[in-house]
Amino acid sequence: MMFQDDRDYQILFLSSFLGLGIITRDWSLKPELIIVVILSCLLTQFLLTSWVYHFKQKEKISFNLSLINPLFISSWRSALITALGLCLLLRANHGTTMILAGSLAIASKFLFRVNNKHFFNPANFGIIAALSLTQDAWVSPGQWGNDFWFLLLFLGAGAMILKRVGRWETSAIFLGCYTLLETILNLWLGWSWDVLSHHLMTGSLLLFALFMLTDPRSIPNHYVSRILWAIAIAIVTIMIQYSLYLPTAIFWALFFLSPLTIILDYCWYSPRFNWKITLS
Repeated sequence: MMFQDDRDYQILFLSSFLGLGIITRDWSLKPELIIVVILSCLLTQFLLTSWVYHFKQKEKISFNLSLINPLFISSWRSALITALGLCLLLRANHGTTMILAGSLAIASKFLFRVNNKHFFNPANFGIIAALSLTQDAWVSPGQWGNDFWFLLLFLGAGAMILKRVGRWETSAIFLGCYTLLETILNLWLGWSWDVLSHHLMTGSLLLFALFMLTDPRSIPNHYVSRILWAIAIAIVTIMIQYSLYLPTAIFWALFFLSPLTIILDYCWYSPRFNWKITLS
């Protein structure tokens, strides 16, 4: 039954955004690439959770790919959310690039863990992997345009999700700090307010701030840590954006600062987040 798990709302909103982008923005996103990245994420999640589950059950000799896998049953939604995030933000011409991004995105959750917690956002890791390892991948920050109704839609949907997972301060602090730094630079460089508006009212920035930056399973656990972390990401984003002139600065900033989660969790302890599941 749908909407028993908080992740169901994320799946609904992200899939709606994907459909909306294809219909209203005329994205050159091939349907087969969407299918490929979703299948690669789900298959990688299934294989790796099966390996972990049977390893825990001490079945080290015979690797049984049984569909009765409690770890996969409880985690397939997260893999689908990662796949939808990649479909929304990453572009490529070839299916192999999307397979690489999807597979490495999910694999990062199993490879980079400290105290049984992964510290890289899977979709972010997949994007950086595709950008670094291929010449075929790119991210288009302006693909949503600057329509005000998109801004309201993203903010409304994001607010609903953040209310359920309780990570609103991360997005608020990041967007506030990023807006402040952009405004200061805009005034210092003598640019018009249209430039500032163009930088701030982009769908990719809002998707990043509301859905990727607030992934409760990979970001710091304590609210003080999350505030410091969000400020650091905003600062590093501005540094990368205005020194290297990379349109993908926000994704690189998150990637570089993700290991900081380990230190912050050590300095400010708080219980690890678990997805809320409502039983009927």
